[in-house]
Amino acid sequence: MNGYAEKILHVDLARERTVEEPLPEEWRRAYIGGRGLGVRILQDMVNPGTDPLGPENVLVFATGPVAGSGFPMGSRYDVVTKSPLTGTATSANSGGKFGTSMKRAGYDVVVIRGRAERPVSILLDEGHAEIRDASALWGMTTGETTTALQEDIGDLGLSVACIGPAGERLVRFSGIINETSRAAGRGGVGAVMGSKNVKAVAARGSGRITVADRDRFLTLKAGITKKIRENAISGDGLPRFGTAVLMNIINENYILPTRNFQSGHFSAAENVSGERMADTILTGKMGCQACIIQCGREVEVEGREMAGPEYETIWAFGPDCGIDDLNAVSEANALANDLGLDTISTGATIACAMELSEKGYIDEEIRFGDAEQMVSLVRRIGYREGIGDELAEGSFRFARRHGHPELSMSVKRQELPAYDPRGLQGHGLAYATSVRGGDHVYGYMIAPEVLGSPEKLDPYSSVGKAEWTKTFQDLTAFIDSSGACLFTSFPLGAADYGAVVAAVTGYDINADEVLRIGERIWNMQRVFNLRAGCTREDDTLPPRLLKEPLTEGAPKGRVWEREPLLDEYYSVRGWDREGRPTPEKLRDLGIGLETAPIP
Repeated sequence: MNGYAEKILHVDLARERTVEEPLPEEWRRAYIGGRGLGVRILQDMVNPGTDPLGPENVLVFATGPVAGSGFPMGSRYDVVTKSPLTGTATSANSGGKFGTSMKRAGYDVVVIRGRAERPVSILLDEGHAEIRDASALWGMTTGETTTALQEDIGDLGLSVACIGPAGERLVRFSGIINETSRAAGRGGVGAVMGSKNVKAVAARGSGRITVADRDRFLTLKAGITKKIRENAISGDGLPRFGTAVLMNIINENYILPTRNFQSGHFSAAENVSGERMADTILTGKMGCQACIIQCGREVEVEGREMAGPEYETIWAFGPDCGIDDLNAVSEANALANDLGLDTISTGATIACAMELSEKGYIDEEIRFGDAEQMVSLVRRIGYREGIGDELAEGSFRFARRHGHPELSMSVKRQELPAYDPRGLQGHGLAYATSVRGGDHVYGYMIAPEVLGSPEKLDPYSSVGKAEWTKTFQDLTAFIDSSGACLFTSFPLGAADYGAVVAAVTGYDINADEVLRIGERIWNMQRVFNLRAGCTREDDTLPPRLLKEPLTEGAPKGRVWEREPLLDEYYSVRGWDREGRPTPEKLRDLGIGLETAPIP
């Protein structure tokens, strides 16, 4: 079928069996793929009150119709589950080539449930699936696991998505790493995989991915390629300096969170910028399958070649911890990839511990600016050694344990990324209302508020931000579901995505339908979270960002203004004042949940 392998694979670990079923066409039309399909399956199979680390939770790998189609930057997949960090319905998106390999192996979706009695791996091989003993792999890093599986299967091209020691030890923000450095990082999806005793999912196949309208697709592909290359962000900044091109831009706007968000400016930001990386340790560029941007970096640090850190990672291990040592940041990034850790939550949790120590709230001395100690803490977290065992629970639980949860810079217990919302009213709203917790890629309002894409908005104004935030959130949900890279959204809009997915699938999808599908996915996640116990009170930011104004630069004196922005957002979404989708909204979206009560 055009754009799809048309199969869901169910892996029942308790019974050690696999079962295939057709992927319903009505699901394809309503949710497209990737995140959308994963959320639908999670909603159907998991009670929102389920323990995320219990066998009743499911782990869903899902890719979208444009993955592997030849669409520029179309190779993404999502991992969907109930998060052990936030308790919400979460998805973690990754690139590389795993999504395409999974589809070519014959599967759009792999649903893993139950718990294996011993460590196992799952092999997807030319339309067949096998549960294999992985006892010998347990304890290995992600790089070691990848190499071992490739050698065992006898195929160096085998695509492997696996956990490291952090996932095995149920670190609440552990991720899943594919191609050794691409991460489905956020929300603790690696811990869920570890709780099921699954070390890896590996895929290979030669299945052909067809498109419904080849001529239309090729015409669209040529035009979209041109748009990507001519756009200042996707065609120049990202290829030249990688995502770290943002470091100086965000710092110059005085919204670069520094020392656990105590400041919005880091005087030594230049030392960890994309420009500095290019001048010092950069050895080459890399990208995911079908990528024409090549935003990934290859670096050499003290004779070791490794994947270079992304902007969010540099910030988390750098300015947020008061560190300007690019070598140390790169080492921490490589270690996090090996251990299978989300770099944002890892760095932000360390920064939280640094402030707690600075203020005398914990006995252990953990100092801002100490690069060697920061790298050591990454390892200790991954192996749950010493204080790393406490930090492995995430910054909120760690800070609460020591009496000061307000020092956790998180939303819904997930650590915030590298933009201070006190100088970004729309982005602050996207943070507060994100259905997977503190996050930037579920609604990247940095694009209009800082980068001027698709138009420049006043970052300090709340006017119109509720509508903008909703649109960005819904569009992102569709992009995640399609299998496309989010960076394509700089030059492309809803009409572009609708046209491409229509050409691939043969479905009638225009710009309005793109946003409607995204809205459907967003509301389904919201309903799951409400039933899991989330309330209006969770749609907020840490007290510091509401009460302590920034002290420098253009946003000096500003905080994030929750009210009445939140009420306006709820109204724009068609929710009641408590943030609950109304029965009318659910009926309008055709979700089919209107008869079940929402707390």
